Amino acid sequence: MVENSGEIPNDIKEMKFEEALSALEDIVKNLESGQVSLEQSIDIYTRGTHLKAHCEDKLKDATARIEKITTSADGTLSTSPLDEG
Repeated sequence: MVENSGEIPNDIKEMKFEEALSALEDIVKNLESGQVSLEQSIDIYTRGTHLKAHCEDKLKDATARIEKITTSADGTLSTSPLDEG
């Protein structure tokens, strides 16, 4: 049974974004199929919430690293965080 804490398991923490997203898609397909028992549904749903949180963390990290390139009046290029005006 998957641990029900808010802590993301280490095997998920080590996944790349694409791996975690694929695993999450598989879980959604399994849950939608109705072919898993209630106990299994609870377990994979819990794992799915951990995968979702991991994907969200990865996206936040990527967004924080994205910069925009701006050109000043004299033609000098510089970068600034994407969310700054």
